[in-house]
Amino acid sequence: MKFKRVVIKVGSALVAPDNKGCSGKYLLAIARFITECHQAGKEVILVSSGSVAAGRHLIQHSASGPSIPTKQAMASVGQMQMMANWQRFFDVPCSQLLITHGDLKDRERYINIKNTLRILLENGVIPIVNENDTVATDELKVGDNDNLAALVALVCEADSLFILSDIDGVYNKDPRQHNDAVLIPEINEITDEIYAMAGTTNNPIATGGMQTKIQAAEKAVENGITTYIVNGSSAKVFEKLLRGENPGTQFIAKQSANKARKHWLKYTLKSCGKIMIDQGAVAAVRDKGASLLPSGIVELTSTFDSGEAIEIVDGKTFNVIAKGITQYSSRDLARIKGQKSDKITAILGCCPSKVVVHRDDMVVVT
Repeated sequence: MKFKRVVIKVGSALVAPDNKGCSGKYLLAIARFITECHQAGKEVILVSSGSVAAGRHLIQHSASGPSIPTKQAMASVGQMQMMANWQRFFDVPCSQLLITHGDLKDRERYINIKNTLRILLENGVIPIVNENDTVATDELKVGDNDNLAALVALVCEADSLFILSDIDGVYNKDPRQHNDAVLIPEINEITDEIYAMAGTTNNPIATGGMQTKIQAAEKAVENGITTYIVNGSSAKVFEKLLRGENPGTQFIAKQSANKARKHWLKYTLKSCGKIMIDQGAVAAVRDKGASLLPSGIVELTSTFDSGEAIEIVDGKTFNVIAKGITQYSSRDLARIKGQKSDKITAILGCCPSKVVVHRDDMVVVT
């Protein structure tokens, strides 16, 4: 297994295959795979569909299909069922993160999600992410959990994304209608022709089809995240993944996730301010790959908000040595600069982060 941090997306058809609530029919093999990943030192984030499907049989609805409020009620009761079902397969604790597209678009909430995932992984907890269907509307919804999984992979800086489907992967034609359909094991470039091969879903409880899975793969590989679409209903698939084999369709990333992110930080993200640091902080950041702490900051030269990109400047030479995303606004930094991290709460009344710029959100430029 070459991956170090993976996002695994599990669809409703695997969580509640009989449309009668949660089931362990397919999840046991998935959970066993996740456990073996943990034992091998890998980090796993789950993106699980299924809250609406899990609660569908518990909420009355018309034969023509449930309304949005009814689906939200199904999600409300089904979310507890789904989380309890997942937790019973693991000896380690699981956590629940419910997010909407609005959370991912908001700079401060994006940073909060990123920090939460980072701390959960550091503590060996399995994060289970789902779209917040109880409050999401069509305007707020990511649209499907395939694309949500791709966005989560970006937020948590995963190097791989596994999209578990009820089909083996991408075929050159719809295998449900053509017996001579051939599985495509590797896709180097996602073109209009690839999208044309994708059919729609026939599953009444699923929200996406092969097209949304390819959309998710495109988002991921553009950011250096290798993506697989595989059949999550087959236990043999996970045996092959553990052996480093490709059991479905692999989408090749153009560059490593780390290289893609560093390029984004260095060249794409616009800097909104500058932070001057002392020589001890310069050595830590530039030479040791450390995070930037408030104790090393000597001056701020502009105004910025938390979650914005800033340049980190050597206070002696005035050269820019790094660029990164700040956990604090310039207003709060003006109060805690030069202070030890354990003093932050006493000064600000809270401690959003012990570091100002985390090493994962930073690129050294000199």
